[in-house]
Amino acid sequence: MNEVWWVHDALVEWLAHGMLGLSVWQIVIVALVFTHVTIAAVTIYLHRSQAHRALELHPIVSHFFRCWLWLSTGMVTKEWVAIHRKHHAKCETHDDPHSPVTRGIKTVLLRGSELYRAEAKVQETIDKYGHNTPDDWIERNLYTRFSWQGVGVMMIINVALFSTAGVVVWALQMAWIPITAAGIINGIGHYWGYRNFEAVDASTNISPWGILIGGEELHNNHHTYPTSAKLSVKPYEFDIGWMYIRTLEIVGLAKVRKTPPRLALGAVKTVADGKTLEAIIANRYEVMAKYATEMRRAVVVELERLKAQGAENSARFKDMRLAQAWLHRDDDKIPQGIKPQLANALGESPKLAKLVAMREELRSLWTRTNVSAEQLVADLQAWCRKAEDSGIAALQEFSLKLRAAHA
Repeated sequence: MNEVWWVHDALVEWLAHGMLGLSVWQIVIVALVFTHVTIAAVTIYLHRSQAHRALELHPIVSHFFRCWLWLSTGMVTKEWVAIHRKHHAKCETHDDPHSPVTRGIKTVLLRGSELYRAEAKVQETIDKYGHNTPDDWIERNLYTRFSWQGVGVMMIINVALFSTAGVVVWALQMAWIPITAAGIINGIGHYWGYRNFEAVDASTNISPWGILIGGEELHNNHHTYPTSAKLSVKPYEFDIGWMYIRTLEIVGLAKVRKTPPRLALGAVKTVADGKTLEAIIANRYEVMAKYATEMRRAVVVELERLKAQGAENSARFKDMRLAQAWLHRDDDKIPQGIKPQLANALGESPKLAKLVAMREELRSLWTRTNVSAEQLVADLQAWCRKAEDSGIAALQEFSLKLRAAHA
């Protein structure tokens, strides 16, 4: 009889508090930790290590992430990697598995996981883009073969640990990646935010503090330097995924292969040469980002001039404000509807018009593919001479920096 009551009491205690006996707030904290581990597994293992080979992980770390993703998402490494690589290869085209540019932001936000599952069934995608992913016994016979059984095991674990509250914890885990990765990163990360670099696609940085989604918030940085293990590039940006990677590297559990390039400046050369050209092309995104800074400063000067003239409420002032937001962008990224206003702003300021024209000439150093290296060096030298003879301080200083660039 006593044994029956003991079992009864134990069952009541478990129903009330679960095996761990945690309070509601403690369960909330554990649930958030669980989802964060899942985010870390996606960004460090699936994304940076497997898809882009930006770092090597120790087998223990790699397998922990594989097992955790099997339990918390049911995603198959080869499928995720293949779909992501195709996204980069076909970015913003109709072949992109999840582009808001072609499919609409609402579709990607609300049906991102459906788009993922549909693409995972396309064998051509898996065969073409899923190479060099795990193909060992446990992958073939457990993680891939019984991919969705893992989330069932996770439900059992959660219920055992937290009683009925475990179902809520499990539901949060199941929704976390579809909302954050399939929705927010694939959707908002190509629709809204700020851009450090003029990447060829529409990628944006959602936030400079990459914490909630493991650093993936810095999506424009990633699309600019896709093979970099570090996603932050500016002093004010923080990539928590990179913090974890550095910690793993320090203790010998990871090896970083690549980080974002940095433009090195040395002594100013008398004449730009082939090495200068190589450095500029290798760091072209950073070069254009610095040029964009100079252009924005020039627009600010023009805005102050118009204010001094009492034209703060004029159409000229409004056009110049648009110029502040768009003049540094590549022409094909500027909406057609605002190009007339930008043309008006350039007509208002010959200096800005010169900066825009020189920007396009500089960009041609790496956009023209049918020109010899010798001709490109000659073009760079001509650009520097024109910049230094322009009488525009920003161009003169920028030319000196280019002549000081080295690989």
